[in-house]
Amino acid sequence: MIANRKTERLRENLATPLVVRQRPGHPTQGLMRFCGVTIRCALGRRGVSSRKREGDGATPRATMRIEHGYVRRDRLAAPQTALALRAIGADDGWCDAPGDANYNRPVRLPFRHSCESMRRNDGLYDICIVLDWNRRPRQRLRGSAIFFHLARPGYLPTEGCIAVSPADMRRLLPHLKRGRRIIVR
Repeated sequence: MIANRKTERLRENLATPLVVRQRPGHPTQGLMRFCGVTIRCALGRRGVSSRKREGDGATPRATMRIEHGYVRRDRLAAPQTALALRAIGADDGWCDAPGDANYNRPVRLPFRHSCESMRRNDGLYDICIVLDWNRRPRQRLRGSAIFFHLARPGYLPTEGCIAVSPADMRRLLPHLKRGRRIIVR
């Protein structure tokens, strides 16, 4: 019944941004507000920073827009969403090497420079939404691979991303679309 009320509130306004604030007393966790609903989330291991740098473990304090997403179709049925979701393949990666021309862009594995695999064994990227942090224009060392993805049990810290439970992600997906803002304060 509580989940139904939350879902109804989420449908109220499709233009509303998702607003994230640090959870009081827990700098690596956040509270996400969307259409009157509060959702718990995980943040970077260094909390939130206005001066995001590559590898610092902080979630950027910024307004970011949703670009597109990825889904592990070998693990999940295609979720309902207006957002373009691409199936994650075994050779999908994301470049985090600031000196490479592909910095903060998708790449094919194996890749000669530093990158991470999008096809993770831990399930964190089973649903992974790409945010526009440092995408256009890209700046060296400003941070890469800032995603909105699934949280570890207990909302353990991320490397700088925003992460929610699988149940909350399923509840949010029907309301996510390209250009929707996520504001981290």
